[in-house]
Amino acid sequence: MEDAAEPRRGRGAALEQALREDLDLFGLDELAERVEQLQAEVARTQAQVERKKASRSAADAFFAPKT
Repeated sequence: MEDAAEPRRGRGAALEQALREDLDLFGLDELAERVEQLQAEVARTQAQVERKKASRSAADAFFAPKT
């Protein structure tokens, strides 16, 4: 159970923290791994956007006024 005294992290907080990391501290292998992870996250996010667009289109079509 979460401690009530600790504030909850907002959406995207982990991403914002990652964006502020000092990349000078990473080695080549670590940077390559980071790029792969970020590319995978971009692909995952794009897939979610497409799912939401499809859901929105379906809802718009269902609730569109019949003429």
